[in-house]
Formats: sequence, structure tokens, C-alpha cells
Amino acid sequence: MTADGTERFDLTRLLAERGGERYDLHARHLNHQLPRMLRTIGFDKVYERAEGAYFWDAEGRDYLDMLAGFGVMGLGRHHPVVRKALHDVLDASLADLTRFDCPPLPGLLAERLLSYTPYLDRVFFGNSGTEAVETALKFARYATGRPRVLYCAHAFHGLTVGSLSVNGENGFRDGFAPLLPDTPVPLGDLDALERELRRGDVAGLIVEPVQGKGVHEAPPGYLRAAQDLLHRHKALLIADEVQTGIGRTGAFYAHQHEPGVEPDLVCVAKALSGGYVPVGATLGKDWIFKKVYSSMDRVLVHSASFGSNAQAMAAGLAVLAVMEDEGIVANARATGELLRSRLAALVDKYELLHDVRGRGLMIGIEFGRPRSLGLRGRWTMLQAARKGLFAQMVVVPLLQKHRILTQVSGDEVEVIKLIPPLIIGEREVDRFVTAFTAVMDEAHNGGSLMWDFGRNLVKQAMTR
Repeated sequence: MTADGTERFDLTRLLAERGGERYDLHARHLNHQLPRMLRTIGFDKVYERAEGAYFWDAEGRDYLDMLAGFGVMGLGRHHPVVRKALHDVLDASLADLTRFDCPPLPGLLAERLLSYTPYLDRVFFGNSGTEAVETALKFARYATGRPRVLYCAHAFHGLTVGSLSVNGENGFRDGFAPLLPDTPVPLGDLDALERELRRGDVAGLIVEPVQGKGVHEAPPGYLRAAQDLLHRHKALLIADEVQTGIGRTGAFYAHQHEPGVEPDLVCVAKALSGGYVPVGATLGKDWIFKKVYSSMDRVLVHSASFGSNAQAMAAGLAVLAVMEDEGIVANARATGELLRSRLAALVDKYELLHDVRGRGLMIGIEFGRPRSLGLRGRWTMLQAARKGLFAQMVVVPLLQKHRILTQVSGDEVEVIKLIPPLIIGEREVDRFVTAFTAVMDEAHNGGSLMWDFGRNLVKQAMTR
């Protein structure tokens, strides 16, 4: 207590007094380009609260979230079951992270996770998706005794040095070499995979069953055939389910859409957190873990200071309970199919709209070169400045005019990726399709506000 009887730290008061400085604080002390970027595209909103699939600003206006914190908010924001679990674990005053005991919550969460993958046996808990990938890379290299990990072109697996080594986007890799030995292969190209495997130094292939960048699904049969090739050459299949797992694609894991696919290692994170406490998990086969942890001398050869903490484990257990109790996977499958089919029906109506694809509630909306001369001129203007500007032109009015938050699916990609909370239903589908149709109408009718913004984006791109 201070001399005047008030608490030394009062979070509510701190936010009330200084919450309005949020953008200036970021500009001064954090990534200074973030507020600059947000202001440039008109995304510098101030959200006061959130629940489920919605945000609200200070004026009480609601915003539909079709981004889910890059997939973290699988159950939406502030799900009551997850909130209660966290209150309960804090109130329990557990002896957490003693480092020299075996608390029950990690074992219970591992048991529940493994129940969805009977072909896997053990779990390592870290704190994020990129840590889950780092763990898989280390385990694959140690278990096989080989240095090289293959990845698919255009992949995204994280931004720490190991995961960056299997990142297929040069914009993320540039300036951070040297990285680990790695080789990209085209997604779906079994001949390229076999050529690399013949060299005899490949520990494994890491693959997203549905790539986040561009929302490209592995071709039918590819994962099973790749698995067979890898095993024939004594290499491992690593499934990166950080974004696609925990129900996102309408199955618990995206690789489970293809019969017979049983990865040696699976990476999980994002939605497992319930949106509260960072958590990552690497699931693997018994022999891999036993090779890494081969003796008591190696008991800490791979560990994480905050891994398996009670709050993260409680959140994960609550998430899995909600997934089952509320039929979240089935909802993602049904609602995703409704959203995808309604958007796909618009492809023939709008010449700027080229494709709608995806699985469950992971959907890509791709734009392309129009046929008509007037639209083609505007499209060419944008493409000459920087590929991907038209998709950004669509994202901006969706937020500014229709209060719907979306994202482009990668740098220089004319694709919007929809990864909303898995709890959305027909009401949210109606709202999004209605707004998207209005934006497409404006783009095709030469709406000045939209194309004026496009010219501003061109100026920004030319300045860069």
C-alpha cells in the first residue's frame, strides 16, 4: 500500500490512465513499423473489449473477427470454460514449475492430445508453434542421425533460426543466413522428394497439410505417398499442424483427411492455448523420444523453462473439453463448407475473383487479372507497383466500411485468408458474404473510394 492507502499496482487504473497512448508507446518502444503500417492502411482502430467472434470499439460498434489472432482464438475470445479453468488453476496455488517433480496436468493434457492420434505415443510441451517446430527438427535430426530437413516451397513454419531454415518465404529468410542445411521441394512433387531422399542425408520432410500462404492444400494422395517414400529411405514425416490442427479444417488434424497418413512427428500450438496462455506441443512416436532421451544423463537434453506450466496445461485441457462438448470440429466442417460454397458461387459473377478454396474454416479467396479493358488497366497499375495490392484493397474496406477484420495470406499474394473462430455460424457467414459482395460490386463498378485507396497503396509501394 502507498501512503494514501491505494494499491501500488492497479492494472485497471493503469489502462484507464494510459491506454490511449497505445500507438505512441508501440512507436517509441516496440516495433515502430507496426503503428506506421496500421495507420497507412486505416487499421489503427481502438478495440475496447471482445467476446466470441466479435470486438467492440469505444462507441459500441461491433467488428466481426475473421482472423482469430492468426488462428490462436479457435474458440473465440474469452470462452467461459477456459476462463473458469484459468481462475481455478490460479486459485489452487499449485507448486508449479519446481522442475523436480511430475505434476499431473502435463500428463493429463498429453493423454488427451494423444487420444486423437493413436499412432503417436509421447508429447513435449513448449510455448509456441515455432518451438514445436524446433523440437521436431531437433528430434528428427537426432533420431535419424542425418542433418538435412526438406520443406515445401512457400511453406511457413516459424521465425526462429531452426524453423526459419524450413521457411519457404525469402522475405523472412533474407539477412539471417547461415541457416540449417535444408532444401525446398514443390508441394505435391513426389519425384523431387525422391531425388533428395536418394542422397541419403535427409532426416525428414516437414509439411503443412494446408499451406497458410495462399491456402494451398496438399494434392490428394501426396501425404500418404510422401510418407511411404520417406520411410523407405529411413526418414521421417513431420506434420506442421500449428495452424491447421485442433479442428481448423473440419477434422481434428488436417492430415487425417487422407486415410493412412500417420506422421512420425506432429506440431501443435495456436488454438490449444484457448487464446490465453502460450502453449506448443510436439507429438511423436515412442522410439523417437526414447532415442533423444536415451539415458538419465540426457533427461534435460531438450527442455523449456516455461514448458508444461500449470496455466497452459489447464487452458489446453479446457480447450479439448470444449471441442468435444460443443461439437467444434463438426461446426468448423459444416460452417466452413457453407462459407466456401457461398463464396465459390460468386466466382462466375466477378471477373476479379478467380478461386475460392480450402477446408473447414481455413479458406483462401484468390483474385486475378480481369478480362474487361477498364478493370485490366487498374489491375495492371497495381501489379506494376507491387503484387498483392488488390487483395489489400479488399481487406481495407471490409474493415473500414463493414467492420470485418481479415488478412492477406502472404507478401505479394493476391489471396485473402479466412481463419475465423471455429464457433462462428450462419449469422457470421451471412454478414461476411454480404459485405464481400458489396466490396466486389464497388471494385467492379469502379468505385472511386476503393480505387483511390489503391492509388495510395501504389504510392506507398513506390516509396518503399
